[in-house]
Amino acid sequence: MKKIDKERLLLGIAAPVLAIVVAFLVTALVLAATGKEPFNAFGIMFDYGLKSDSQVYILNKATTYYLAGLAVAVGFRMNLFNIGVDGQYRLAAFFAAALGGALTLPGALQIPLIILTAMIVGAMWAGIAGLLKVTRGVSEVVSTIMLNSIATAVIGYLLQQNRLGHLDEAGTKISTKPLPESSHFFEFPTTPTPVWGFIVVAVAAGIAYWFTLSRTRFGFDLRTVGQSGSAAEASGVNVRRMVITSMLISGAVAGLIGMPTLLNDSHEFSGDFPVGIGFTGIAIALLGRNHPVGIALGALLWGFLERGTGKLEFEGYDKEIVGVIQGVIVLCVVIAYEVVRRYGLKRQQSKVGAELAAQAARNSDQQEVSA
Repeated sequence: MKKIDKERLLLGIAAPVLAIVVAFLVTALVLAATGKEPFNAFGIMFDYGLKSDSQVYILNKATTYYLAGLAVAVGFRMNLFNIGVDGQYRLAAFFAAALGGALTLPGALQIPLIILTAMIVGAMWAGIAGLLKVTRGVSEVVSTIMLNSIATAVIGYLLQQNRLGHLDEAGTKISTKPLPESSHFFEFPTTPTPVWGFIVVAVAAGIAYWFTLSRTRFGFDLRTVGQSGSAAEASGVNVRRMVITSMLISGAVAGLIGMPTLLNDSHEFSGDFPVGIGFTGIAIALLGRNHPVGIALGALLWGFLERGTGKLEFEGYDKEIVGVIQGVIVLCVVIAYEVVRRYGLKRQQSKVGAELAAQAARNSDQQEVSA
């Protein structure tokens, strides 16, 4: 049993490692084709990415990306493609910021209220897609894409002066009313910039994700429905309820995505609030194979790539190189996982065949001895 577990672990590690290696090789070829020195570029990336201030940046970015990966992974484990994480997180952050700016309570009450509001809004927005799927058979991919657009429109309508928008003193930017000092989340005093304290919440969310899926009946039912809905229904699992519940949980986690930026950085929601993080979460969940540890490593890698390639622009390299690396990683991940899966399946078939042949030989020997 231990030997099989080790082999499965190695196969699980082999796929993302292979994808990353191939991605860097392809990127090197692209750089070489454009007349750039690839090894020099990678050297600049790694040198700059390992500096102390870069490490803080990577950790802060990874906190947000990790939550995005978890939100997507919940749907993936249920065989649901929640492509609406980006809209869910931005709508949740907007209403949480609006509520937080309108209240002035002690931090022990204000911060949990803001976080809870974000989770409820994210869950409700994702729940619409789940409800449409189980009642009308609407694909969650189509519904969540449309809900992303609607969320953007709702934010654009409400984020205006005399509604929920607030014009700053310079009269140049409209945002929600700034959060009071009591709403600022704690930070770790690192230099030259602090590490956001919301990383603690992200770690707690990862532990809760692992425990729920691996150690509870609900997690078992969720994974069963994801593998075979008909088999799960035959065993007594309410598939429709599981679909809605999974979308609600995915949306609730999506609501947490904007909290590191809101509570630790901007302290308000404006037009320049980060976009596209939900789609980044899809890539990170794929890279991490929906495992909390793998997602964490994928989030750190994404943060490192963004930080490292940011330096390349000042060294005469095109800033789009980060998009090339990330895109190739996603493509390679899909291919590498399929290659590793087929190899693992072939290995299992060979082992089963060898065991059956050995058993047949032993039975034949026993029959000869008996005769």
